[in-house]
Amino acid sequence: MAVKECTHHKNKGQKLCRKLFAGFLILAFIVLLTFLITWAILQPKKPKFTLQDATIYNFNVSAPILLSSNFQVTVSSHNPNDRIGVYYDRLDVFASYRNQQITYFTAIQPVYQGHKDNNVWSPFVYGTNVPVAPYNGASLTQDQSNGAISIIIKMNGKVRWRVGRFISGRYHIHVRCPAYIPFGDKMKSAIPGIVVGTGIKYQLSQRCSVNV
Repeated sequence: MAVKECTHHKNKGQKLCRKLFAGFLILAFIVLLTFLITWAILQPKKPKFTLQDATIYNFNVSAPILLSSNFQVTVSSHNPNDRIGVYYDRLDVFASYRNQQITYFTAIQPVYQGHKDNNVWSPFVYGTNVPVAPYNGASLTQDQSNGAISIIIKMNGKVRWRVGRFISGRYHIHVRCPAYIPFGDKMKSAIPGIVVGTGIKYQLSQRCSVNV
């Protein structure tokens, strides 16, 4: 009799566990389905970035393959979504020339961007005796002699989306901002510069491409 009672209680315990597990799966499915429907209805859009200006303090190819530079850029970001916020968990800014990194990484502090909100960053981007490929070193010298240089200001990092109380996992974000920077006579160049301390500031207002 005792054996039958133990078997009966064991079966009841197994059924209860199966019911609890099934209930958990159903609840998880409902939560996931609700989020996906909400996500589809809201139609999240990527943040919009603009390179506002660049202030050049130093840009010098001291040897065929060594570059020293120091400049400050102003980048703005706009969240076009009505009900979705963006967590910028990490953003690293650097400059590249012909697909080669020519400065160090500059980190931007993590920040939350609310609905329809804007953020503006003005990081310094620099490098001292940064090795560059020989053909890029020659091109940089030639471009500087010609009076202008085209570089790309890049921002790489990770973001999360917030919908109500739900916060998504991390996504990679890649931002590319073309920058055409004149050299030589700051008043006669196509983009007039403004003297700021020991540097020259150029207004660019260049839209950036964003991939998430």
